[in-house]
Amino acid sequence: MTERTPDPRPLTGEPVCLDLLNTRWNEDGEPVDLFAGAHGLTRMEGLAVWLESAGLAGRFRADAATLVHLLTARESLARAVADPADEGARALIDAVLDHGRIRATLTAEGPGERAEFADPAWGPAWTAARDYLDLLTGTPGRIRKCASESCVLHFHDTSRNGTRRWCSMAACGNRAKASRHYARTRER
Repeated sequence: MTERTPDPRPLTGEPVCLDLLNTRWNEDGEPVDLFAGAHGLTRMEGLAVWLESAGLAGRFRADAATLVHLLTARESLARAVADPADEGARALIDAVLDHGRIRATLTAEGPGERAEFADPAWGPAWTAARDYLDLLTGTPGRIRKCASESCVLHFHDTSRNGTRRWCSMAACGNRAKASRHYARTRER
């Protein structure tokens, strides 16, 4: 049995589309990319870590084709989240979605759906794009970028009143509070 490589990202567990965006983050003021050698991982190891974290490892392979398609989806999603009115971004998301479809099924539990792909290497990319559509359908105003200027992470605000500002109170939120406190004490 092989030991699982820990996920080095500072924020995990977000919906798949945002989790894919969060494969890029800043660390000590420098950009880091899980798919480009973060923390000494190879590109394929980084992909394998992400697939495992996103719950897709059992369904899809960590290979070069999957990585290329996932990078395409990540760029498309980044553009769409940054500017939902960007027609080019919408066209790119649609192009990713062209590689899969939902098939209605009847299961022992009742009606169901199953994703199908002509090329399984598109599966993770398509899944992330489809997840973005689901977030837009349910709670589009709760897709957020961290309020910290030095942070590039995204999250789905599930707080009751919808006012979450930070990717993490323990990290960015705490730094902002400490900075405000320091500024107040210096003014005195």
